[in-house]
Amino acid sequence: MARTIDYGNLMHQAMRGLIQSVLADVAENGLPGAHHFFITFDTTYPGVELADWLRDRYPTEMTVVIQHWFENLTVNDEFFTVTLNFGNNPEPMIIPFDAVRTFVDPSVEFGLRFETQSSDENDDEEDDIEVEEEPTRHDAEVVSLDQFRKG
Repeated sequence: MARTIDYGNLMHQAMRGLIQSVLADVAENGLPGAHHFFITFDTTYPGVELADWLRDRYPTEMTVVIQHWFENLTVNDEFFTVTLNFGNNPEPMIIPFDAVRTFVDPSVEFGLRFETQSSDENDDEEDDIEVEEEPTRHDAEVVSLDQFRKG
């Protein structure tokens, strides 16, 4: 079989690495400015650890927000841990990077989505990555027509 470059897997690793780098920076320095994150993850993924009541409430997928109140954010090569507040009830959780389905920072209109698809040729899962970045918006300039009128 001929050797090929697996661009899909390389992109997958790079985008997970981006999330890891961003979270590691926040763990060390805190959230800058208006940045905050919506992170959706697969609660059934091996290595995900959360309270039983959260797993019961979110049996397949959960979205967490890292913004105003979070503690104990730690990041390593395989996963991150964070304690989040659910109705004045702090809950620690462990989320492997491979469990992450979406990572969005709405303050700068940046998002990543990892879509899991099964192939017809084999039962292995492949992740397709979609980068969602909105173009920079600029305010319109209002021009008075008076300057063009002949008086």
